[in-house]
Amino acid sequence: MKYLFPILIVLFYFDSYAQCTLKGNVSAEDSNNPLEQVSVYFPQIEKGGVTGSNGAFVLSNLPLGTYKIVASFMGYQTFSSEITLTEGINTLNIILSPSAIEMEEVIVSTPFHKLQRENVMKVEQAKVETLRKMGAITLSDGITNIPGVESVSTGIGIGKPVIRGLSSNRVLVYSQNIRLENQQFGDEHGLGISASGLESVEVIKGPASLLYGSDALGGVLYLNPEQFANTNETEGSINLNYFTNTQGMDANAGFKTSGEKFKFLLRGSYASHTDYEGGNDIRVTNSRFNEFDIKTAMGYQFGIFKTELRYNLNSSDLGIPEEIGIQDSGRTPLTPYQEINNHIVSSKSDLFFNNSSLRLTLGYIFNSRKEFEEEEEETPSEDPSEMIPALDMQLSTFSYNLQYNLPGIGRWKTIAGIQGMNQKNENFGEEVLIPDAITNDIGLLATSHIHFEKSDIQLGLRFDNRSIKGEETGILGEEGYIAQLDRNFNSFNAALGYRIDLLKNFIGRINIASGFRAPNLAELTSNGIHEGTNRFEIGNPNLKNENNLQTDIALEYNSQHFEFFANGFYNSISDYIFIEPNGEFVDNNPVYNYIQQNATLYGGEIGFHFHPHPLDWLHVQSSFESVTGQLDNDDYLPLIPANKLSNTLRIEFNNSQEWIKKGYAFITLNTIFDQNKVATFETSTEGYNLLNAGFGASLNIFKQDMELVVTALNILNEDYISHLSRLKVDNISNIGRNINIGLSIPL
Repeated sequence: MKYLFPILIVLFYFDSYAQCTLKGNVSAEDSNNPLEQVSVYFPQIEKGGVTGSNGAFVLSNLPLGTYKIVASFMGYQTFSSEITLTEGINTLNIILSPSAIEMEEVIVSTPFHKLQRENVMKVEQAKVETLRKMGAITLSDGITNIPGVESVSTGIGIGKPVIRGLSSNRVLVYSQNIRLENQQFGDEHGLGISASGLESVEVIKGPASLLYGSDALGGVLYLNPEQFANTNETEGSINLNYFTNTQGMDANAGFKTSGEKFKFLLRGSYASHTDYEGGNDIRVTNSRFNEFDIKTAMGYQFGIFKTELRYNLNSSDLGIPEEIGIQDSGRTPLTPYQEINNHIVSSKSDLFFNNSSLRLTLGYIFNSRKEFEEEEEETPSEDPSEMIPALDMQLSTFSYNLQYNLPGIGRWKTIAGIQGMNQKNENFGEEVLIPDAITNDIGLLATSHIHFEKSDIQLGLRFDNRSIKGEETGILGEEGYIAQLDRNFNSFNAALGYRIDLLKNFIGRINIASGFRAPNLAELTSNGIHEGTNRFEIGNPNLKNENNLQTDIALEYNSQHFEFFANGFYNSISDYIFIEPNGEFVDNNPVYNYIQQNATLYGGEIGFHFHPHPLDWLHVQSSFESVTGQLDNDDYLPLIPANKLSNTLRIEFNNSQEWIKKGYAFITLNTIFDQNKVATFETSTEGYNLLNAGFGASLNIFKQDMELVVTALNILNEDYISHLSRLKVDNISNIGRNINIGLSIPL
């Protein structure tokens, strides 16, 4: 009780601080008619609402100061402007211009709350709902629909993002506004995040160490959590999916409600899949998996103060396929399999002052990863619950991020901050893959945005320190021995970007940024058989930082009916860490050593989106992506995605009948080319074509709104093997024809 009184005093202070109200109307430029259900939103304050039938909106309990406001509605160009809120009632009338291209969203993964067209950095963004409508079983599979993004897969249940040829610890994943730490060094360690309860995905393609520190050398996959309901609104939904190939079931249900000050949401999901069937009509034994996920959040917002607390539990049982064997439809994983539990707790709090703000983000992640291997005495009837894990690793990570948005000076806006984490790894299993260790990070950063009438400049500087202390493990001279480790890694990084309106609707961007990555525990200390990869790995305790310098050039044209983009990059990495065989074997397992050499990656993406007038129902989209990676000795890097061409024809329709309101249909042909630029220990991969199609519609049946989606992937049941499949070495095919039937019911 002694803490209750001070808390009440603080809340009373925030409540009594000067607030204001914003009122206005939204209308259409082409007809001058009011627009209903337009989203009006303050991204920095994270507060908004929708217009009523007369186009009017009211947002109250807002802090004083200057903030960006965004208004978005399907079929119109997103409105973005800054408004200065003063005490009392403020007024703003908004006029939206027609546009056939999709609505723009505010980019959250970069600072200063810009729309994509306003952002200095080119950031790809996709709604999770859109990715799911394209038939993806998992989030890792869904993000491969974003140009420049692929996935290293182990069957269908395990996938790791690949951004322009870089993956694993070179790609940082953010969830709930904090860095995701779940032993991601392993090739067979997936994301461990369910798509349920996620709003959107943002991808920074290139070094983002300035914003995020170590491990953002190759890019960032930023997962935006589900937003709270608008003020004084309550929502709910049930989503059901069935997948024919895996006899898979995926269901989630959620509820959220918001008052003037307090907000709450809850969403739970469950997914279960049997072994998938390849294009050769053979099931891939032990590719089955089960996943349970729950996400909940509560928030408080009033005046100058805003805070939210989020929690996510993800529990998965993942089979690790190794060979073609038992052909059945079981759902309980066979050995080897992983049992993973991931707990994420995060809080984000903001204080708003007249022309500045302060944000504190805290996070705690507890990751438990157990791997069960086949025992000699094991029989098919053995109860998996009684088995002892060969690997039992627990990783606990506390992270913090304090950022101050300084008062603007003329055209300048600056953010300064301090970030860091404390991480502890512990082993409890029969085997030790990496030692018990403590990792500490601290980083100092400052970044500025300078706005001119037709151009913008963004620049920044950062310093990082990482210390890793690992305990001695095993007996000197024997297999599995790991020496004591005590290493420190430091790095200065900088970024400079320029964006300019070259012509009407034509934008140019150039960004030059450095990044770094400290070697991980596996690269520094490995000395034994890694069952998940079927190889004997030997680390190098003397490895140095990876450092890179990347140049990005992007051109973008957007008009009411046509969109075009072209992105190119050149990425030079010094002391690139990789693993290669040395020709020796231990217990029939090839020996691999971690070594370093300078490397270069280059390539890009190009594409267009055409919506011809007056064929308002037709969309034509196409994109091509390519990346090449080489070492200094001209050898190619491993696991580089093959060139890919994607072509989509999409139609949309509106129907005046009561039972069907609107719908869409699409057909896509993905052409993946031969991959002959392979590492010395890889084999070439033949190209293939995947034909996909689908349709969806918003229905009203028995006075209940719902949405039906049917998607068919690999319609021709192509028998193929992806170059990024870890099952390629065993000549195991990727998934064959798969039809997804989905039903979404708002409550």
